[in-house]
Amino acid sequence: MRRLGLMAVLALLPACTPDNALGGSLGEVIDLTVTEVLAFRNPEALQLIYTRNRGVFLDIVIRVTISLQTRNDDGTVTAIEPEPGTRLVLQGDWSPGSPRTTVAHAPGGEPNRNLPRLRSGDLVLTRGGQPGTLTSGSFSMRFEETGGDIGFGRTLNSNFVANQTRDAGFGELP
Repeated sequence: MRRLGLMAVLALLPACTPDNALGGSLGEVIDLTVTEVLAFRNPEALQLIYTRNRGVFLDIVIRVTISLQTRNDDGTVTAIEPEPGTRLVLQGDWSPGSPRTTVAHAPGGEPNRNLPRLRSGDLVLTRGGQPGTLTSGSFSMRFEETGGDIGFGRTLNSNFVANQTRDAGFGELP
């Protein structure tokens, strides 16, 4: 009976993670405190930006950019259309030499810092994904041991709710 109770508590832990909070071992290197999460979307990418307002500075705590495209062996490019229930694999390349996911940290008044490529990771959308909609979901990722400026071998995870996914389209072409 004790074992069953422990298993039930462990199963509920991910549900207890607050929305728009960042977690993981990356928090040992940078402050993961978040004020707001913004989502941007165009046909090529989905971007989540976790910000913290520090008065005169607006920190980009974490910016996660995920390519929604894949270059096929024949050279054609196909795109993923994210919708609720979509699971995006975050590691690897969308095209040879071009990572599917990039992650950066840009605190106000300081230089941009890129994190290493991902060793593993996934993102699951639970709601939205289209411009003009509330977008929510969760992700977890682990970074490579080398490359980038900070975060070597660290982990990062989040449950997120972006109130309105903004259109990051390119507009009318000339």
